[in-house]
Amino acid sequence: MSLKEIYHLFVENIRETGWPEWVSTITQVASVWYARKNNVLVYPTGIVGVLLAAYVYFFMTHPPLYADGSLNLYYFLMSVYGWYNWVQKKDAQHYTYPISWCNKKELAVGIGFFVFFWAAIYIVLVKFTNSNTPVLDSLVSSSAVTAMWWMAKRKIENWLAWIFSNIVAIPLNFYKELMLFTLMYVLFLAMAWWGFTEWKKKTETA
Repeated sequence: MSLKEIYHLFVENIRETGWPEWVSTITQVASVWYARKNNVLVYPTGIVGVLLAAYVYFFMTHPPLYADGSLNLYYFLMSVYGWYNWVQKKDAQHYTYPISWCNKKELAVGIGFFVFFWAAIYIVLVKFTNSNTPVLDSLVSSSAVTAMWWMAKRKIENWLAWIFSNIVAIPLNFYKELMLFTLMYVLFLAMAWWGFTEWKKKTETA
């Protein structure tokens, strides 16, 4: 496919993009922006975005992206959990979960989540669905599972997991001709690196 053909495909697909994908994209971008700022609004904006994204993946793609659709339902549950965690305080000046690096146990749990869910999601997609992208779909989902877990604990490594997930999600959404979501993940990749550097600086200056 030539660059000209890719450009025309982008333009045509953007024109045909429905409101659920537009609203999901806008609210998810806002959510990542708030996450970078360490602002609890990351969660309410994210909840709107992920529920609409689940609808798009389940009912507006052919064949459906089952893992990504289910992943967004997981995002919803983890957003509720993370929202609760982020507002907890030890006292008036200190959060129960401040920005910090993972300890060895938290790192091991996160990596364990990634490996387990990658294998489990891949097997489910191959055995029980008509997905034609099981490898990429399961990689995006499993890395995002880890990212959301670490993010709910305000762990800096959540940004590294998001960076990996976004790198895989970009070609996956392009292949599915979800051009607005493709652009969104390109933006997410840049914002994830930005978020990682900002959170890292916060721990260095604390």
